[in-house]
Amino acid sequence: MLKNLFRKQEYITVSSKPLDDKEFTPNIPNGKWVNCKKCKSIIYLEDLQNDYHVCPTCNYHFNISSDERAKQIFDEGSFVPMFEEIEATNPLDFPGYEEKLNKVKEKSNLSEGVLCGTGKIDSKKVAAAIMDSKFFMGSMGCAVGERITRTVEYATANKLPLIIFTASGGARMQEGILSLMQMAKASAAIAKHDEAGLLYVSIITNPTTGGVTASFAMLGDVIIAEPGATLGFAGRRVIENTINQKLPEDFQSAEFMLEKGFVDDIVSRKELKDYLSKLLRLHGIEE
Repeated sequence: MLKNLFRKQEYITVSSKPLDDKEFTPNIPNGKWVNCKKCKSIIYLEDLQNDYHVCPTCNYHFNISSDERAKQIFDEGSFVPMFEEIEATNPLDFPGYEEKLNKVKEKSNLSEGVLCGTGKIDSKKVAAAIMDSKFFMGSMGCAVGERITRTVEYATANKLPLIIFTASGGARMQEGILSLMQMAKASAAIAKHDEAGLLYVSIITNPTTGGVTASFAMLGDVIIAEPGATLGFAGRRVIENTINQKLPEDFQSAEFMLEKGFVDDIVSRKELKDYLSKLLRLHGIEE
């Protein structure tokens, strides 16, 4: 039926894998419908956008941009970006890195892998950093680390609660040891924020791995994860090859991490703003 309805439109094939009894690979009209990566449902794009980019069939949380997340979380017109002048350079003269940076900037329409600033959640002001996987898979280079550190320091100086949305593949290899240094720098800033008696909420989105997990992602006073988000340090295959054992199917999922005590709660994107508003109020943060 759908094929006849959209017969005059251009079609794209979602997958080139052969069909079998367990798999359905539909043809989807370009730009109007999307295929859920988890349950393979066909979703009208406008409906998905209006429903926080969450699959209505299986609750799969699609990856979203930092700009979209800011719109979902903060009161309309309240988010003010900061530190956008800080951008990556090529400190180690890594071959081809500058060209790749320019291409990623153009393709993603982002200046770096994290959006920082201040905003209000039901009139409660917070400082926030929102990592974006569209920019080098949210990898943490010097500019990302500097933006996050300055945001934490601003929150400390102005006695603001801090929220960080993590999404990262780890350290940015083109910046070598300088990238790894950002783990300690951001963590030290968060320690001072904690010493000042201020609230830090870490929100794990998909995926959060590598050096980000090994530093500020797991330092929150409250650690929240989106449903189905991947959280871990090394990848599944690396760990399995190291220990010569098969890992559980749900290993490194948010649900597995909740069961093991690594996160405090799993909250749907649709409910997250209300959840954060209540959390801020419980910690004495008013308008």
